[in-house]
Amino acid sequence: MVRATSRSRIAPAPSAGRAGPDFTAERAMAALYGLPVAGIDEAGRGPWAGPVVAAAVILDMTQPLPDGINDSKKLTESQRERLFEAVTGCAVSYGVGVASPEEIDRINIRQATHLAMNRALEALTLSGPPPVAALVDGNDAPAFPVPTRAIVDGDALSLSIAAASILAKVTRDRMMVALDAAHPGYGFARHKGYGTAQHAEALLRLGPCPIHRMTFGPVASAKRGF
Repeated sequence: MVRATSRSRIAPAPSAGRAGPDFTAERAMAALYGLPVAGIDEAGRGPWAGPVVAAAVILDMTQPLPDGINDSKKLTESQRERLFEAVTGCAVSYGVGVASPEEIDRINIRQATHLAMNRALEALTLSGPPPVAALVDGNDAPAFPVPTRAIVDGDALSLSIAAASILAKVTRDRMMVALDAAHPGYGFARHKGYGTAQHAEALLRLGPCPIHRMTFGPVASAKRGF
């Protein structure tokens, strides 16, 4: 049976005295709906090129966790790589979902992000027990088949969301490095598709390539010149 979806939003908690993310939000959801609770986050909403990637993670709240799990944006590349291996090694289950540049152009970045998150949640259920509730970073919860709460700055507050942010970021970064080899000249391995000066210059010089998001303004403008 498919559960009726309940969606709500949580404002960020006060930051004073907070050392990093914890299980407060997970325990609140578990008190209402039970366990397990999945944390979900995405990487790649803003870039001009490449996919948007989401990850879903269930952590065991009774077991020790690797040190350093936090919002992926607060970590160095080497820290993220180390924690990627640690999280995938200790998680109860995890899943990754991807929405392609073509899907982003066809249905828009918001809907593509939700699609990637749903795919991550589906992948999660294939690798372990299905979650009974979910926590999502941000203020825009997708329509999941389980009760869901969106938490502003959730990757800095919830350990499950923070772990998902690391998996999504590392997975996408690795994809962009591989795509750099397939589409040389744009610097994808360096800027990961974001709108840097190097990327803008390459767009004007080379024009868009197949992994560019053609509906994004800078790409659409560059395309008109070719």
